[in-house]
Amino acid sequence: MTRVAPSILVSLFLLPALTLGAPSAPERRVHPSDISTLPSFVKRVEPAIVALHIRNAPDAVSSSRLGSRRFGSGVIFDARGYVLTVSYLLLDTVSVEARGRDGRSVAARVVGLDLDSGLGVVKLEGDGPWAAATLGDSRAIATGARTGTVGVDEDNGLIQVTGAVHAIQRFSAYWEYMLDRAIIVAPASPQWGGSALVNAEGELVGIVSLRLGEAPHVNLAIPIERFAPVKDELIANGRIASRPPRPWLGLYTVTLPEGVVVSELSPIGPALQAGFRPGDRIVRVNGVAVASQEEFYEQLWARRAGDLIELSVQRDNKVHLIAVPSVDRHRLYPVR
Repeated sequence: MTRVAPSILVSLFLLPALTLGAPSAPERRVHPSDISTLPSFVKRVEPAIVALHIRNAPDAVSSSRLGSRRFGSGVIFDARGYVLTVSYLLLDTVSVEARGRDGRSVAARVVGLDLDSGLGVVKLEGDGPWAAATLGDSRAIATGARTGTVGVDEDNGLIQVTGAVHAIQRFSAYWEYMLDRAIIVAPASPQWGGSALVNAEGELVGIVSLRLGEAPHVNLAIPIERFAPVKDELIANGRIASRPPRPWLGLYTVTLPEGVVVSELSPIGPALQAGFRPGDRIVRVNGVAVASQEEFYEQLWARRAGDLIELSVQRDNKVHLIAVPSVDRHRLYPVR
């Protein structure tokens, strides 16, 4: 996989003049640099791709995992300069510098975080209007459909990978995160965080968030339907206020053959103070038995942030009941 698609060979055939005695028109030659080597669906979204250089609070918990200097791609979805990217880039943000495809650098600011979906929005401070991507509908794509993953590297070089939908499935992760519908594409791009996933028409159908598995890797994309219906609310309020806030505990878990096991505790989560330990196996949530990470999240999110969550955990062949006062995670990451 390279920064641009493989070169195409263009041949020009000139027909001989059919009239005699008339002066012939000068031959027009096309310079190779004038011929784009990008697929058409990549060319449609390329003007909307931006590089995001982000400085985050060095003493923040997120910086201990993700670093205090983060880089990723973003996609302009509104000509006023609103850019869609992944939320993990924007946690504890101090400053954002964005660079467009024309090489121009402008300051940007975080205007919205949706931690449930894993998406975030920044606003470019430079003069517009800005070239914006066309939002598509990922529900129209199926396994095998042609896709393009389009982003940039830290030198603002375009990184595009032509691929296909490998699977559409539920996805859960250890940090109390789950998508009922995730788009898995292959082959994976070397630059994934915030890259655009486009369909064969060049429409934005998802934001690439993760690289999964062992080599050869695949990418996970968040469907655009998680964003399009609520984008105006996210811009206006900084979060999705119309959606009941999910309870968050700060429990990092894995699904093992024996069940859902605590692997780690967030230092800022209420679960740490409640007395959980790594190795605890979660067997019930609010009295309901759970055997997988997905079942754990379903029962946890059946309540609201602020509710007391009761978890039964197995430790040293004994079952302990631990009550945890849940919190709204968005309050830990306010949008300034």
